[in-house]
Amino acid sequence: MAPAAAGSTPGAAARYTLLSVTVLGTMSNNIVNVPLRSIAEDFDEPLSATVLCVSAFVLALAIAMPVTGWLGDRIGQKLTLVLSLVLMLAAQALAALAPNLPVLVVLRGLQGLACSAIPPMVMGLLGAYYPTRRLAVMGAWAAANGVGQAVGPPVGGLVSDVVGWRGVFVLVAACCGVVLFATWLLVPSVPHRRSPLDVRGAVLLTGGVGLVLVAVTTLGQRASVLLAVAQVASGVVLLLGYGVVSRGRADAMIPLPVLLETRFLRSAAAAFGQMFCLGAALVALPLFFTGPLGLSVAVAGVLLFALPAVMAVAAPLVSRVSLAHGPRKVLRTGLVVLVVGNAVTGGFAALGTGTPTAAALTVMLVVLGAGMACVQTPAAAGATSSPAGAYGAAIGLFSMVRFSGSATAAAWVALVYPTGHMLVLFSGCAVLAALALAASFLGPNPQPMVTSELTRTSGLG
Repeated sequence: MAPAAAGSTPGAAARYTLLSVTVLGTMSNNIVNVPLRSIAEDFDEPLSATVLCVSAFVLALAIAMPVTGWLGDRIGQKLTLVLSLVLMLAAQALAALAPNLPVLVVLRGLQGLACSAIPPMVMGLLGAYYPTRRLAVMGAWAAANGVGQAVGPPVGGLVSDVVGWRGVFVLVAACCGVVLFATWLLVPSVPHRRSPLDVRGAVLLTGGVGLVLVAVTTLGQRASVLLAVAQVASGVVLLLGYGVVSRGRADAMIPLPVLLETRFLRSAAAAFGQMFCLGAALVALPLFFTGPLGLSVAVAGVLLFALPAVMAVAAPLVSRVSLAHGPRKVLRTGLVVLVVGNAVTGGFAALGTGTPTAAALTVMLVVLGAGMACVQTPAAAGATSSPAGAYGAAIGLFSMVRFSGSATAAAWVALVYPTGHMLVLFSGCAVLAALALAASFLGPNPQPMVTSELTRTSGLG
């Protein structure tokens, strides 16, 4: 298919296909959260080890994103997306046949690697198609993320109850086949610049972030603290090395001025805090519902539906409110809601068991979903409208930071949940949200986004 002409707008079929790919990628991430207990029982493994099925996916996804973002610049965003869906389909099908937990964890890592291309490619393609309607298109993208978060847990729970957890991977593999065909057929290519291969930058950046995330996972599995400290120190050294080799280089994988721009840094910090809160809720609460509260896997999935459903429904409204009152104000409001909401959620979970606790936590899922919706759209719009938006690797880095929040949250849940201290678990989420809120005030205010979008209140039509 010939590349789309610069400034042209593709039809609705391409847009909806890309949003469907986003739904699939998000659903692939969280669809095993509810059946985790079933997987643990089937393989006779502890829950803390089974959480690696979540961590492996998010670790591989987060670490690879800058490289897959660069690959989109190099060979084209559509081709990169198609290849990632082929890998996703194969890894999902093989996961249905996994003979033990280690093999399943490896295959979940391959699924995360495949999914690492989806956020930067979809965000890049949508941004290229609709350069003057950024808040609305990022609102639609955020809604698609919310839909994926919403359908993943209940579908995972229902399928696991009916046919077993292996059926979950069969279902996702079938969905991969459908969206793969639609992407190849309906999504037009866009012109891309053949970015030079910055081997040193890629190794230092991905290696540095990877070591830090592996260290967090190591702590979550109660492994050697000294090993985790060594991993963090090594990761920091590699990241500093990236700064040294990239300084003053316009051909660097991601030029340093792009990374240090205020809008990008604030957006990345907010996205990390929001995804940490989301990841913790989507891993810890299914375990709490199916454990102390004694609910079935299917019921737990339905209750958990409240959080991402609110995110999906609220996303278009958030984009309109951001246009009227400013995205930074909306983002900070969302972070305040997450600080307070997580503290209250931890308090409710610590009170006891029974129907009143389940009802109270369901209400808090609605509150947390509203807060996360207020953060997700402004953060994505801020990152893509900053100078980083012109670099696939930089959008990949933003997505990596987002999902690093999820990976860190999974490790936090693995560390704290077995102790039964739910107040401590969710207080940690409140602290991360508070730090993201503080970061949103650091540095000078960036120039406001100036596009024709600012005078519009309509969606994408």
